[in-house]
Amino acid sequence: MKTKILLFALFSIMMISCKSVNNKDFNISVTEKYWKLKTLSGKEIKMAENQKREIFILLKNEDNRITGFGGCNTINGEYTLKEGNKIEFKKMFSTKMFCPNTDESEFLKALNSVDNYTIKDDVLSLNVGKRAPLAVFEAVYMQ
Repeated sequence: MKTKILLFALFSIMMISCKSVNNKDFNISVTEKYWKLKTLSGKEIKMAENQKREIFILLKNEDNRITGFGGCNTINGEYTLKEGNKIEFKKMFSTKMFCPNTDESEFLKALNSVDNYTIKDDVLSLNVGKRAPLAVFEAVYMQ
């Protein structure tokens, strides 16, 4: 009897550990974090005089929404994450305020171009293929 219970327990543990992985499970390290832009196309990002706040993105689990700030305007859209660290941004839109001398247009162009990401520690890199990262972010945590 004890052997049957032990075998049943081992089988149950194996089945639980083999459960299918969904989009939110295997990408937990990239979603629901405040990602501050550090470099764009290899160039260090500094706030412009007319910029109200830093450039950032937040990938929300709910409805796979991306929100953020592009340097002048609020940005929104959708994202898709796939196994193998694949990422796609789509249906991106922003408010339409005019702010000269910001990195916003280059930032939005980068988001529309990337197809994969890498994360090491608290650094997120958005890439195209195996080339150098288009955008590099750092996770910011509230104290």
